[in-house]
Amino acid sequence: MELLSVLEHIDQEAKVIQGEDVKVFKPWMPKRVVFTADAIEQPYGQRIFERVTRLGLQPEVLKNNRITGLRGETERETYKIAKNTLAIVNAPKGAFNLRPIPPSADWQFHLAEGCPAHCQYCYLAGSLQGPPAIRVFANLPEILENTVKFERLNQITSYEASCYTDPLSLEHLTGGLQETIEFFGNRPMSHLRFVTKFDAVDSLIGLQHNGRTRFRCSLNADAVARRLEGGTPKIDARIKALRKMALPKLQGGGGYPIGVVLAPIMPIPDWETAYGNLFDKLQQQLNFDCDLTFELITHRFTPGSKDVLLEWYPNTSLDLEESTRSTKRNKFGGVKYVYVKEMMLGLKAYFEQQIGKRFPQARILYWT
Repeated sequence: MELLSVLEHIDQEAKVIQGEDVKVFKPWMPKRVVFTADAIEQPYGQRIFERVTRLGLQPEVLKNNRITGLRGETERETYKIAKNTLAIVNAPKGAFNLRPIPPSADWQFHLAEGCPAHCQYCYLAGSLQGPPAIRVFANLPEILENTVKFERLNQITSYEASCYTDPLSLEHLTGGLQETIEFFGNRPMSHLRFVTKFDAVDSLIGLQHNGRTRFRCSLNADAVARRLEGGTPKIDARIKALRKMALPKLQGGGGYPIGVVLAPIMPIPDWETAYGNLFDKLQQQLNFDCDLTFELITHRFTPGSKDVLLEWYPNTSLDLEESTRSTKRNKFGGVKYVYVKEMMLGLKAYFEQQIGKRFPQARILYWT
């Protein structure tokens, strides 16, 4: 999508599309955009500066590399300020030491850190240091070239780009996801993976990805999405974007391999009906042959993430009751609260049965 098309999309107020009850989702527009001194010197940083300026934003350019003004008097106020801030910075040296991320991919790397959505179960809570501002890395070409060093000999290597951000949520401001997809499209032994809750996929449709990028959509039951996933498009809009990305190019689609990330799965009241309705919608929209995977992730939290989430969302209805959960420890002694064994087995059986019946060609990559 050209930038002019992005502008036209943003200018549209929420309205009904083709008589259907699906409203246009307005892309996130930060209240503050700030460039560090190092970041504005990067060619990609300069391209972002041009994009946000043409979108009517008035970016600040700092004389140094220290971003201030992100903290308020309370944690809730700090959250509000930070979530309205887009900072363009250079990725630190540590970002070039890629870490494995099983079972999602061989390696993770980062285009950005932070997300403009307001999911009350946010997996970034407690994972990133400092106020949750959205930081985009201006040294993107260096980041991409660094991934080549981690390719495995004579074996496809997979890379996850959405551990600490939702890259599609920022694409209208940065254009970085398009550059990343095209980079991997030219790497025969490297495959890119990213997941999103957003639906603005038009700028990705015509790219030469060569089947080396898997577009994954994060979905949930409507009752969960409406209650806990603020600042994101509706489930119906996400599923339509998933369909568009999967359709063959000759049919106006993107021709991408696709995936559904069901997360976080929650045993809400009448959960079988709620998730059954979601599967009905998926089955209706994905009614053609496509390369489809599923990743199934139940809700879990840590003591640290619980504390942060309750500071960010003090009135949340999210179930964070520890007494009804089992504990799961990692090799470093960290604790996660997960559903009890009986509940996990029941959920797992249901989702595997539904996917096997409705999408027999699909692969379930993992359950956790």
